[in-house]
Amino acid sequence: MAKHSKKYRAAEELVDRNNLYTPEEAIALLESMPKYNFDQSLEAVLRLNVDPRKADQLVRGSVNLPNGTGKTAKVLVFARGPKATEAQEAGADIVGDDELVQKVADGFLDFDAVVATPDMMGKVGRLGRILGPRGLMPNPKTGTVTMDVTKAIKDIKGGKVDYRVDKNGNLSFLFGKMSFTPEALDQNLRAVLDDVKRQKPSTVKGRYITKATISSTMNPGVPVDLASL
Repeated sequence: MAKHSKKYRAAEELVDRNNLYTPEEAIALLESMPKYNFDQSLEAVLRLNVDPRKADQLVRGSVNLPNGTGKTAKVLVFARGPKATEAQEAGADIVGDDELVQKVADGFLDFDAVVATPDMMGKVGRLGRILGPRGLMPNPKTGTVTMDVTKAIKDIKGGKVDYRVDKNGNLSFLFGKMSFTPEALDQNLRAVLDDVKRQKPSTVKGRYITKATISSTMNPGVPVDLASL
């Protein structure tokens, strides 16, 4: 088992494991932990009472954060012809068609998000084993398989986050940076939480969210009181 740093252990001592925190309290606690020389990202992890093996319980979606992510995503677009030109004009960082598909297949992964036009999906689909596990596979449900590449690019660069439950029922998403105000972080967090709640499958009975934790890049997770979500 890897040993944690002195800073991490000091941060861990601040968390009362017999207590559950509101999101506001959790964020404040993370802000009180030892500092690092970079702007840490904040992440929420939810445990959902769903069975992702069932198609109607595969919870996924995308949300435009009201205060952005604090990071400008590097966007790759699979498109050809006029749509490739449109993507470049909209601010895409990498644009291409068949050759770019092959480049990614060969191991190129220097990007944060992927958009594709529908006519490219026949070939992009072959990249599922590479892009899928990284949460980068374009999908119509998240607005990343589209002819409106301009909107998709601007949404991503403007602070859109995608989320998807994993095979164990866990769902995680980033909702800002430590440098954000507490109010901005709370607004971002609530925006995603509200969307996740709207995605609750009708076949799920009982409690939907069964556990929640908020953490920052270098610090331990803080358990959140579900009643406050």
